[in-house]
Amino acid sequence: MTVLLESKPLPSLKNSPEAIHRFPFPFRTDSYGYSVNLVPSGQGAAGTYDEHLFDIDEHYLTEFRERRRILCEDHGRRYLTLPHMMEAQWDFLEMGMTRLAAGYPEHFTLKQDGNFWHWENRLIDLVQNFTFGDPATLPQEPLEWIGRQMQGDFCLLDQREGDLYLDAGLVTFPADWSLSFDLGMTFEEWHGPVPLAHPAGVFTRAKKFLMNLEIDQPWQRLNWTFTIGPRLDTSPEAYHLWGRDKAGVTADNAGELVHLRVEVQVLARLPRSHGVLFSIRTYLIRLDELAANPDWARRLSCVLATLPPEIVDYKGLAETREAVIDWLKQSQLD
Repeated sequence: MTVLLESKPLPSLKNSPEAIHRFPFPFRTDSYGYSVNLVPSGQGAAGTYDEHLFDIDEHYLTEFRERRRILCEDHGRRYLTLPHMMEAQWDFLEMGMTRLAAGYPEHFTLKQDGNFWHWENRLIDLVQNFTFGDPATLPQEPLEWIGRQMQGDFCLLDQREGDLYLDAGLVTFPADWSLSFDLGMTFEEWHGPVPLAHPAGVFTRAKKFLMNLEIDQPWQRLNWTFTIGPRLDTSPEAYHLWGRDKAGVTADNAGELVHLRVEVQVLARLPRSHGVLFSIRTYLIRLDELAANPDWARRLSCVLATLPPEIVDYKGLAETREAVIDWLKQSQLD
């Protein structure tokens, strides 16, 4: 049976001035091309989006509720794991809890007495005692349970036979890809649709780098596209809702409708299972919010004007690019 989601834009995702200031603007030059572009993660200055490995910001409760709604409607395609990934799930739970408790002690508390753990999440009034390693002591499997309490999507890659396999994930906010389709794929199969990058050897180099990740040395990269309206869920499963939005974008309303969507993709070695965490934290900023920084508006218009046609098509920008460029140029004149 086909499940038709009832995803709606999230008006409460409007950014405060602080959120705009700390937004991960992805462009360092006036042009864009695919590259590995990895940098150490969780080492940013105080108050920045990458101060901690897992960022918690003003949109936490909005994203928590939206994930819960999506999982209620479409759990079987948004949370998937193969049986051999349970050790990696506990790896991720420990990494998430310890990092959150250390980075945000005002919100999270973790107490450990051997395998008996006590967890408090004051943002959602949750207290949980459980036995580490025993999934029967948690309401959901470890990946889903702690992932529901974090911002972003989380994929666990199994490293075996000289390759990386996407074998588990909690993915409710994807940018036009589907966990249920990609589960079990190798790293390069998973990224197969990306144009230009494969002939340039980007993913071959990226896989080699990932397979040599060291424990406690996480890395990150930025990825970007556009989303129409403040939607986090732009999955194929919800295409009947968000796909039609592009047709309504004009040079007059682009500032209100078009959002720059930036993913902070974190890659970290899981110590027990030796797998790799691939987390995807999505940030949205409306064009009229972005234009509060004139340098960002000018640079984005330059990037869009010089994008190769293959990237324009892949990122789904063909219908909206000219309207966005025109709006950005006009914003610089106002």
